[in-house]
Amino acid sequence: MPQIKITLTKSPIGRKPEQRKTVVALGLGKLNSSVVKEDTAAIRGMVGAVSHLVTVEEV
Repeated sequence: MPQIKITLTKSPIGRKPEQRKTVVALGLGKLNSSVVKEDTAAIRGMVGAVSHLVTVEEV
């Protein structure tokens, strides 16, 4: 299954609580931290909810 690399590029401070929880659920903590996840519909939905805070690239 294809994978995607998700990097936190903007701070979730001052964002809605749902968006902050989504960032934590993706496994992102500090700025510029990255995680590699399976490219599933659930992960794509989470990324879509915080797309203004993260960058996504194919691995």
